[in-house]
Amino acid sequence: MTRVAFVGATPGSLADRVRRHLTTACELLLTDEKAAVGALADVDVVVTFVFTGGMGAAARRLKLIQVPGAGLDRIDRSAIPAGSRLATVYGHDNGIAEYVVGAMLALSRGFCRMDAAMRQGSWEGGWVAAAPPWPELAGKTLGLLGYGRIGRRLAQIAHALRMEVWAIRRGAWPTEPPGLAFCGGPADLDKVLERADFLVLALPLTAETRGLLGERQLWLMKPTAFLINVARAEIVDEAALYEALRGGLIAGAALDVWYQYPKESGPTYPSRYDFHRLPNVLMTPHVSAWTEGTQEGRAKFIAENIDRIARSEPPLNLIA
Repeated sequence: MTRVAFVGATPGSLADRVRRHLTTACELLLTDEKAAVGALADVDVVVTFVFTGGMGAAARRLKLIQVPGAGLDRIDRSAIPAGSRLATVYGHDNGIAEYVVGAMLALSRGFCRMDAAMRQGSWEGGWVAAAPPWPELAGKTLGLLGYGRIGRRLAQIAHALRMEVWAIRRGAWPTEPPGLAFCGGPADLDKVLERADFLVLALPLTAETRGLLGERQLWLMKPTAFLINVARAEIVDEAALYEALRGGLIAGAALDVWYQYPKESGPTYPSRYDFHRLPNVLMTPHVSAWTEGTQEGRAKFIAENIDRIARSEPPLNLIA
């Protein structure tokens, strides 16, 4: 029987869904990060966002480390035991793309600001108050940093909204993919920053992308542009982003990923800077992929990889 450990609250929340999709006999265990080392000695598969040296040393028969998302920034690859494989999941592209579209509309149309104003009896932002009309997405340029599954899904939706799409990916393509006005490599980053009305970060956090956007890069953006981060906070320099938003260097941002996360119960501000005091920032608690469709898709994918381990078949979406 295949033994599977789910480490942490978020992976653990998938266990029942995964169980429903399994076709082989498995024993599912739930543990937290603190107790994980002691729980992994006889485990074949571990479903986790975190993998440490201690976990690797304890996992004597481990065959697969299954990350229930796309990010690998908390996986110590040097700790992966010999004979073990590492895999991520996909299927979160639709949920995250919908979040981005909602964020673009909320930012550019001032939904949050108008809602707060109307709760105070003010009609600010509307024709009654003779306010300037709001911009439309049609005709605007969407800049994508990252052109994987999320980027491609966003490009499809943006095309339907009659937006122009410029994208950056790790390796430049000899010709632009269908539906893109431009697709370049890392050397073309400045072009996209200067062009984009909405800049979306949908790329992994690596040594190369950490701090990719700093003060110089943010200065290149239009003062009317919005930044939307659904990747990892550390891709953007924390201080530079705060100052750009506070000083009006860019129009605003939707931030779903953060520099500080809760470590215990009680209020936790997501940065050492006062982003929460800025009216041009839409803040959400890392929920862009927290949708019914994404969770169900992840559960099916994880179950398939567990079944493949049980049948001695190669898992899907291997990273290492």
